[in-house]
Amino acid sequence: METQEISTQRTPKPKWLRVKLPTGKKYTELRGVVDKYNLHTICTSGSCPNMGECWGEGTATFMILGNICTRSCGFCGVKTGRPETVDWDEPEKVARSIKLMKIKHAVITSVDRDDLKDMGSIIWAETVKAIRRMSPETTLETLIPDFQGVERNINRIIEANPEIVSHNMETVRRLTREVRIQAKYDRSLAVLKYLKEQGINRTKSGIMLGLGEKEEEVIQTLKDLKEAKLDVVTIGQYLQPSKQHLPVKEFITPEQFKKYETIGLELGFRHVESGALVRSSYKAWKHLT
Repeated sequence: METQEISTQRTPKPKWLRVKLPTGKKYTELRGVVDKYNLHTICTSGSCPNMGECWGEGTATFMILGNICTRSCGFCGVKTGRPETVDWDEPEKVARSIKLMKIKHAVITSVDRDDLKDMGSIIWAETVKAIRRMSPETTLETLIPDFQGVERNINRIIEANPEIVSHNMETVRRLTREVRIQAKYDRSLAVLKYLKEQGINRTKSGIMLGLGEKEEEVIQTLKDLKEAKLDVVTIGQYLQPSKQHLPVKEFITPEQFKKYETIGLELGFRHVESGALVRSSYKAWKHLT
């Protein structure tokens, strides 16, 4: 039986994926506070290409519930394995960080915690409450897992009432099983629809391109999201975190991203962020309007 040799050579990145170095007074101030107090943000640990722009607007992203995920998605650079014990002081720590940084708009995200009975939803709710208490003027976006679609867990987020609740589809229906191994396309849609039905004012989702999806599949995903009454969608380029992750099948051109933006706006989304360097929290402060 012949064995197929897998190429480890990566496709060179095109010129439109070049990242500008972060600059500006607000960025410098936030960078100084983060370094002085050893604060943790996804912006820094994930080397986000948009950090300078977001920090310049007083926006930052924080990850709760540790840095080890119970799922093993083929696109994600977060470690997979047995997570550490829940830190019940974490809500206060995150809230203090946001206060110290004088964050205007905070995005909170987390790993999946399928190992926990509540799937981490209690810590999620307590984090929102702690931020409200310490920094009442800070607006919030919660980029949540699917909580396996369990309504009592999703309800804890709804009751905490962040300004925006986001849950990423990540990819098109056909590729979901390959890209998001333990997730389900229809379950994610159902979570987003449920959030809207229960009164969340602004819902949001994101997808990555370059994994082998077809144009008509991307458009269908946008239509599915609009049917779920979604308000905001982000569309960005997938970049391979390591040789162990799914390879990039294609680098999407700026023209194609612009086409998807136009289609999304025509479908009736309030905001569509579409571009190679767009990430879930890109221009997150804009999505409040």
